[in-house]
Amino acid sequence: MDLMTGFPPDPDKLVTLSNWRTPPFNRWAFNHVSELVPSAFVRAATAAQSLECEARRFTDFRMSQAGQSFGFDEWLEKTFTDSMVVLKDGKVAFETYAEGQSPATPHIWMSVSKSVLGLVAGIVAGRGQLDADAPLTDVIPELRSSAFAGATVRDALDMRVGIRFDEDYLAKDGAIIAYRKSHLWDPVPVGESPTDLRSFLQTLAGRDGEHGGRFHYVSPNTDLLGWVLERATGTRYADLVSEVLWQPLQAERDAYITVDRLGAPRCAGGFCATPRDMARLGRLFVTGGRHGDVQVVPERWIQDIVDFDGVAAWKSGDFFDLFDGATMHYRSQWYVLRGERPLVFGLGVFGQHVFIDPAADLVIARCASQPLPLDKPFVAMTLAGVEAIRAMFG
Repeated sequence: MDLMTGFPPDPDKLVTLSNWRTPPFNRWAFNHVSELVPSAFVRAATAAQSLECEARRFTDFRMSQAGQSFGFDEWLEKTFTDSMVVLKDGKVAFETYAEGQSPATPHIWMSVSKSVLGLVAGIVAGRGQLDADAPLTDVIPELRSSAFAGATVRDALDMRVGIRFDEDYLAKDGAIIAYRKSHLWDPVPVGESPTDLRSFLQTLAGRDGEHGGRFHYVSPNTDLLGWVLERATGTRYADLVSEVLWQPLQAERDAYITVDRLGAPRCAGGFCATPRDMARLGRLFVTGGRHGDVQVVPERWIQDIVDFDGVAAWKSGDFFDLFDGATMHYRSQWYVLRGERPLVFGLGVFGQHVFIDPAADLVIARCASQPLPLDKPFVAMTLAGVEAIRAMFG
C-alpha cells in the first residue's frame, strides 16, 4: 500500500495509534514502533562480533495442516512472516527479511518481551538483589490495597496471580482498553484525563482465584515485574536490560522498549530488537546461560525454566486449548513444550516467536504481522513448521 509515503502521506496511507496493530498497517508499524510510541533505548555492546553464517538448504522442508502440504516459502507466506533467523550450532543457517526490513531493523516482539524480562529477573535474583519468593508488596508497598496483595514475585513470573483481568485483545471496552491507554498504545480521546501504567496497576482490585494456582495469563503482571526490578536494583529498566543482558550477550544492535508518559516500561510487550539479536538471546538455553566466557544468566535459572514441573497449573489454565492439549508448562515467562526433546519458546501476539531446541543447538527467531492477535490455526501452523525445521536439523 506504500504506507507512510508522501509529504504528508494521504489519509489512507497513514499509520497511527488508532490503526497500528491492524492489517495492513501493522506490517509497517511493527518496524517503526518508536515513531508511534515513546521509547527508551537498550544499548548494545560497542564492539560486538557479527554472527557467522553457514547457509543451509530448506528444500526438504514439508509441513501439513488441514489436509494440505506446504513447502518452506509457502509456510513463510501463509504465516505472514516479516523476518526470520535460524541459528544452528551458533551460526546463521537461514535468514529472510520482508520489504522495508534488513538485519539492522528492530521489530516489535510483543509478548516475547515477557521472556526477555524473565531472563533479566534471573540475573537480578542471581546477584542477590531479588527474592523470587518475596511478596510483591514487600517491594511495591503501593499495591497493598490491590489484587496483587498476597501474591509473590514468583506468582507473577509464572502467571499464577489470581487477579481478575480479561486479556481479550479484540475487546472494545473494559480494563484492557484502560490498560492500553495507560501505556500509550491507544489514543487518549480529547477531554479524557491521561493516566499512566503504574497508576493503572494500582486500580486492579478484583480477584478471580487463589494466588499460586492455575496458569492465568495477565500481561499487567509483567509490567508490574518491571517496576519490581527497578525498585530492587535502583536502575531504570531499559538501562538494566542493557547492563545485565544486552551488552554481556554481545548484541549487535541497540534495542528499545516503549514507555508511558512517565517513563515506565511496557515490559509485557514493548521490546523491539532485531531477529539476529533475539536469536542470540534464545541460544542462552543451549549454553546454560553463557555467552562465550561470560555467565550471563545463572545456569540454575535456565535449567529451572526447562525442568520445572508445572503441568497441572498449565492444564487448568488459560492456554491449554490454544495449544490443543499439548503437555506443556510455563515458567519465568517462558513456555516449554515437554518431551524427549523439550522446545522452549517465547510467544507474542501477531506471530512473534523465539523457539529453542537446546538438544539440537537450534534457535528460530521469527517476526510476523498476522491479521489477528492470537489465532489457534496460526499457532498450529507455526508450530507445525517449527517441528518440520526441527526434523531437518535433529
